[in-house]
Amino acid sequence: MNLFHPKLLNSFKGYNGALLSKDILAGITVGVVALPLAMAFAIASGLKPEAGIFTAIIAGGLISVLGGSRVQIGGPAGAFIVIVYGIVDHYGIANLLLATAMSGVFLFLMGLFRLGTLIRFIPVAVIIGFTNGIAVLIGLSQVKEFFGLQITKMPAEFFQAIQTLYAAADTVNSTALMLSMGSLVLLISWRAFQKHLGYLSHIPGTVIATASATIVTGVFNLPVATIGSRFGGIPSGLPSFEWIPISWGTAQFVIAPAITLALLGAIESLLCARIADGLIHDRHESNQELMAQGVANVVSPFFGGMPATGTIARTVTNIQSGASTPIAGIVHSITLLVIILFGAPLAKDIPLASLAAILIFVAWNMGEWKKFADLKQFRLPYRLTMLSVFFLTIILDLTVAIQVGLLLAFITFIYRISSLSRYELASAADFPELEQHRGYVAAFRIYGAIFFGAVKILERIENELPSKVLVLDLKNVIYIDVSSMDALLELEEVCKNQGIKLIVCGLAHQPYEMAVRGGLLERLPVDSIYPDLHHGITAAISDNAN
Repeated sequence: MNLFHPKLLNSFKGYNGALLSKDILAGITVGVVALPLAMAFAIASGLKPEAGIFTAIIAGGLISVLGGSRVQIGGPAGAFIVIVYGIVDHYGIANLLLATAMSGVFLFLMGLFRLGTLIRFIPVAVIIGFTNGIAVLIGLSQVKEFFGLQITKMPAEFFQAIQTLYAAADTVNSTALMLSMGSLVLLISWRAFQKHLGYLSHIPGTVIATASATIVTGVFNLPVATIGSRFGGIPSGLPSFEWIPISWGTAQFVIAPAITLALLGAIESLLCARIADGLIHDRHESNQELMAQGVANVVSPFFGGMPATGTIARTVTNIQSGASTPIAGIVHSITLLVIILFGAPLAKDIPLASLAAILIFVAWNMGEWKKFADLKQFRLPYRLTMLSVFFLTIILDLTVAIQVGLLLAFITFIYRISSLSRYELASAADFPELEQHRGYVAAFRIYGAIFFGAVKILERIENELPSKVLVLDLKNVIYIDVSSMDALLELEEVCKNQGIKLIVCGLAHQPYEMAVRGGLLERLPVDSIYPDLHHGITAAISDNAN
């Protein structure tokens, strides 16, 4: 049971009526905020608006009940739009549901095997690159509705999408454009002056923009696409459980998309949880959060839901509204359920142009554009990694972008760590006795980590061998890997073949354990191992004198 311990179980210590009131009010606020966003994310992903709402209700509730964060709000997220749209376009909605459930299994296993902390090792350059790339693609996907263009279906690929938008440029709906522009201006203005609005400042701009655009569209019967005209409205109730057809023949085609969904969901949820930790001065349980995300993504598709993860905007809103426990997230799901049970008919007049403006606003705010403006202050490898991931995300695929980004980051890391590893010849100033034995005895100090990327250090020492005794000081070596141990064994063999005695000094901790496991200590005589360089050089000079 220690492996599965939701934060909710620890939230009732010292809990009282005042905290409950704050959680309820925060949950209601976030529920109202989540409604237009959930619908917008679903529509932009090529799904019906109710798919987003059902996901926010079911997956959002499960994430709050089972999660490892006290205040994180789960549900459909903008980061998934591009991936989900591509899956729907290539594999169909049925296979999206299967891929979502499979991603849930992967997420649960990641948490079960304690892999949550590994997600933190993904470099910031990779995260910024794909986040900004996704933001661009979200904005591009909303151009059609923002301008009211007459396009039957938007392609998932970047260049085809650009070509399609260009071909339909002369079909702009001026009414839809005015409505979307008005919504965008309202969103920006509300954000800019929200602090000066008194009590109204608690109402999110997305709710104001959606409500205003809906009222204007309904009152004036504007000739624009709405949820009612496009989808026939939203159902006033939750869907029934429906089994997803599962077969190996189908599953094997969506393994790659499922892994992408799981990886992206893990990154988004844990990134969101870390942001929440900084705001509430708490620490989330990353592995528990992944298991909760896994359960939510396994269950949600059986009720027509889409992929879910932690959502930064709604989580921050939840915290700012006074939430302190997962109760607020549960109330957020109940609020959405009540809204669709009693207010579903009101959604039919929500214009898609207004939702497009909201998504463009969300995309702009989710991107870290300042990092691009400050690129000059970063090193070339950092810039190369960030820009590669950014452009590959836009042009090719998020999976390819992350793979290339991690590869570049991996190469950069190896290069930098290997550059920190070095060796130097022990000087006569430190050991005057070496001067009399120059050419016969050589002592080298090695610093840093000796791993496969720094094996060249041992190869260079091999080219500088003395004629009688070689002393290696490993006191300042913090790590040795298998490749480097093999290289040390090869150096020992070379010394043996040339009649040179090898003395090793300063082995401690991990290098010592590696020397034992690699068999180096078995191959060296007892009088070839010393605790420090001073004793090693003394023994070497004595051997040479003899």
